[in-house]
Amino acid sequence: MAIAERRDPVPAPPAKLTIRGLRTRAARVPMRRPLATSGGTIAHAPLVLIDLETEEGVRGRAYLFAYSDLGARALRQLLAGILEMVRGDAVAPVAIAKKLHSRFTLMGREGLPTIAISGLDVALWDALARATDLPLTRLLGGELHAVPAYNSNGLGIAPPEKLADEALELLGEGFHAVKLRLGRKTLWEDVLATRAVRARIPAEALLMTDFNQALTIAEALARGRALDREAIYWIEEPIRHDDYAGAARIAREVETPIQIGENFLGTRAMAAAIAAGAADYVMPDLARIGGVTGWLRAAALADAAGIEMSSHLYPEVSAQLLAVTPTAHFLEYVDWAAPILARPLHISDGQAQPAEGPGVGLDWNDEAVARFALE
Repeated sequence: MAIAERRDPVPAPPAKLTIRGLRTRAARVPMRRPLATSGGTIAHAPLVLIDLETEEGVRGRAYLFAYSDLGARALRQLLAGILEMVRGDAVAPVAIAKKLHSRFTLMGREGLPTIAISGLDVALWDALARATDLPLTRLLGGELHAVPAYNSNGLGIAPPEKLADEALELLGEGFHAVKLRLGRKTLWEDVLATRAVRARIPAEALLMTDFNQALTIAEALARGRALDREAIYWIEEPIRHDDYAGAARIAREVETPIQIGENFLGTRAMAAAIAAGAADYVMPDLARIGGVTGWLRAAALADAAGIEMSSHLYPEVSAQLLAVTPTAHFLEYVDWAAPILARPLHISDGQAQPAEGPGVGLDWNDEAVARFALE
């Protein structure tokens, strides 16, 4: 008779987690490749690191990209105030989101309040996943698998010959797709930059483009039609992010698919954009859409509309979420947080591999966090 293998019992997770505290730190992390867009140049990534503390000793982690040092300081203050609203509450992300949305109704949730609430939401989900010893993907009922990714580092507003060299370097980091920033003074300058990159990268490599809201509708139509002949994969945010009627006209009249969504502030904005036919693809931002809770609702909207959904920034957590997104498309990869992470996201053969450990995939490199501290 075979003897059954003896296994040590797995500790049961706490029946309930209770919010005790919230520690935040700000780091100003140098970018390996500064990003020059039509809206300006960013050379450092201001990040706000969040550590949620529970009465049961389980921690939850998240980080927020603050866009500026001022944004980082303001987010820390907002999070300190939010803690006083939820201290002693159960770690229940959906209930917490409903409570905080109500609390911010009179003040307004747009902008930094939504980003702060999203950061807390990610930390809450991380704590739940760690308490159950599961990666976020599995906690949400999915299975870990690699997701297609494109390299979104660099390729900013620069001379065409420099861009062509950089595109090859970016593909050499394990990718089959890269994104080029457009929005130069003239249509012809954008076409020349696109052609320089397209001519140097392999024919099978994908080239996404991003205008960062730089154009009027008329300019977007003209440049979009010109880019239709340049073998690019999508045109991102050609006009003001909330002009859904204008974006719908561009989507109808330009052959190349239109991508929007990083500025959706919550899922109602996304629903309005989809109803207007404003884009062929959508790419919510984890911190603007409402954290993990908001992402799951956004994924349901995209699924119902049959529209492909990509991610914007936050690649570590987004990799976990795209693995449970029915219409998952592409992960936008940036390495901005990699220097302060103990285990940066792994990329291989054009795919991002979600972290297999418990949680959302974030653990800090405390030495680096201290070195890049923003006081």
